[in-house]
Parts: sequence; structure tokens; C-alpha cells
Amino acid sequence: MAIDLVSRKDWGARAPRGSYTTLTSTRGVKVHYTGGRVDPAIVNDHAKCVAMVKSIQNFHMDGNGWLDIAYSMVACPHRKVFVGRGPGHLPAANGPGLNSAHYAVLGLVGNSGLIEPSDEMLHGILDAIEYLRDKGGAGTEIKGHRDGYSTDCPGDALYAWVKKGAPRPGGQTGPPDPGPIEHPKFPGRPLKYPPVLRGDDVRTWQAQMAKRGFTLDVDGAYGAGSRDVCKEFQREQRLDADGVVGKITWDAAWEAPLA
Repeated sequence: MAIDLVSRKDWGARAPRGSYTTLTSTRGVKVHYTGGRVDPAIVNDHAKCVAMVKSIQNFHMDGNGWLDIAYSMVACPHRKVFVGRGPGHLPAANGPGLNSAHYAVLGLVGNSGLIEPSDEMLHGILDAIEYLRDKGGAGTEIKGHRDGYSTDCPGDALYAWVKKGAPRPGGQTGPPDPGPIEHPKFPGRPLKYPPVLRGDDVRTWQAQMAKRGFTLDVDGAYGAGSRDVCKEFQREQRLDADGVVGKITWDAAWEAPLA
């Protein structure tokens, strides 16, 4: 499913008060919750989600005096993803000195009322993360706000999901143990994204990357996350970091010494 993006124009965002600080890449993304009560009625009325995002922006700009809403992206219970500050822009949600390392994605749950994220919201958070990887150079890390900052955010439910590896609902709880894998013959096609490539050759390479200690979904789909792991591995091996698994990169996955 392609990301169901709600542009700033579509949700009626106010213009920022100044210029954003530019980000070209991050180590990854931190997940957040609102920290207050969320009306459970938003689950059945997307218009209430829109109103809530606008109210968060108003509070951040008028209450805190910030130049815009603090979050990079916001995911609601309908698997819709609102553009906050967006990719390439420094967020203001992670804490002093921590914003340049991770983008910030908010799930519309709180500490009372609606506290459990729906499967559709979790999908939306992951859609937002993939979008930030693709458009904003986000790395592979997925952490909670409380990782590195003293806060209850993103709440126990969301944080437990993050600690499990942020799996797609309905899928595996984490990358499976690939077991011993012999160096297979190069499959004959370069693995690159976009578009998303799928197949057993993709799964074989992903499993080998997981065996080498990289964090990625072993799902047989070569998307933005796999590409980012490929680039990281290529840089580690001093190869051209183009994100394409050609023969040299494929062979290195099995033959290069472990770091």
C-alpha cells in the first residue's frame, strides 16, 4: 500500500514563522505520543484527527513559541500520514541536542482516552518512517522518545511495540533467524529501489544482512529500508554507496569479514 499522505495544505497547516534548519540525513526516527488525553472518537471520525493535528500545531506555535508543529510526520488511526515539518527539516520534539539525530513521528494516542495504537496507526507510523527514509535520508534506527530523554513518551503501548522492533501488524514479530546460509549464486539482477523489488533473492540477501547484524525486515521486498542497509554496508566495505545490490555487493555480503 502506498503512503496515504495528507499534505500541509490539505490539513490546513499554518505557515511556519521562519526558516527550518535543514537535515540531509539522520540515524533514524523517534516515535512519540501526545502526552495528553486523546478523544477515542477520532477512531470513527477522521475530521477529528485533522482538528487535533491543527490544535497541536497551534499549541506548539502559540503556547511554546516554536516556529511550527514540532513533529516531522503524524500518523492517525486511519493509516493517514500528516506532513508536519516534513523530511529534510529539523524537528523540535526529541529534546535539546537530540533533534538532529532523528526525525520525529507522532502517533495520535495519549496517556488517557485513546492509549492503544490501532494496527492502522502502526502501519501509518511505519509508512511515515519509510517516507522519511526515502525523502529525507533517515537511517534504520527506530527508537522511542524516552530513549535518551527523560519522558514517558511514547507511552507504554507504543514503546513496547518499538522495543519489539516495530513490526508490521499481521506480519512477523521480527526478522526470522535465517540459519546457516551458504553463499548462493548471484541471482542475475541488481536489487534496487524504487520500484520495490520482490523475490527469494531479495529475502536471501536480507537474511544475510540480518545475520551480519543489520536491522531490516526479512520480507522479500527490497524497499527503502533494504536500500538504506545496503548503502550502510557498502560504506562499511568501502564500495560505491549507491544502494544497489549488484554482484560485488552481493558477494561481499557473504565473503567480507564481519566487522
